[in-house]
Amino acid sequence: MTTAQERPLHPVKRTGRPRRLRRLVGLVLLVPSIVLGLTLTLALVYSAVTPPSTLMLGRWLTLRPVTREAVPLERISPSLVQAVLTSEDQRFCLHHGIDLGALRDAIDDEDGPSRGASTITMQTVKNVFLWPGPSYLRKALEIPLAVVVDALWGKRRTLEIYLNVAEWGDGIYGAQAAARHWFRKDARDLTRPESALLAASLPNPILRSAGRPTPALRRIASRIQGRLGQVEGLMGCLR
Repeated sequence: MTTAQERPLHPVKRTGRPRRLRRLVGLVLLVPSIVLGLTLTLALVYSAVTPPSTLMLGRWLTLRPVTREAVPLERISPSLVQAVLTSEDQRFCLHHGIDLGALRDAIDDEDGPSRGASTITMQTVKNVFLWPGPSYLRKALEIPLAVVVDALWGKRRTLEIYLNVAEWGDGIYGAQAAARHWFRKDARDLTRPESALLAASLPNPILRSAGRPTPALRRIASRIQGRLGQVEGLMGCLR
């Protein structure tokens, strides 16, 4: 007669749950790594190749027309460059992708993320890598990506990409396409009033038409044009 101690021990059956859990955790950690690696690879490619914006990709996927002709910064009127800097980011040459002062003000704002906190670098990141619309998640992604882009591309290339992916009408992207569509001329030939109108329309180019400006848009453009001289001494990073 065998005692309890002499009875053979039956192996403990292990379930597959721990293994599945480890696989799930590994997958969760792998996805952000893949996204980060892909983003950095694209950022390196875009340092030499002008990218499309995510809005452009969306239109292509839905078979809607896109008008864009990428041009180097030297083929864009200095008036437009100054007008955009005046309107969008007067500290462009002074920060490293993010404006910490404006960002702190936006965090303290009870109304949530503010467009005023977005530098041109952050807007370029949004246009090229992310999605439109107010979002804390998107803003959280914009900030580190803007720092990386500022370091990889530099100021001149960042502004060049921004001016080639900015939306200036329904399906109209980039300064060259906007100049041709609204003023029947090349971007290098834009005048100061025309440049100010284009800069004034950037917050909402679908509702704000540079080619058919409302009195309100003309007043905004007039204010931008009157402040153009304020950024001339802050454009050393573009030379």
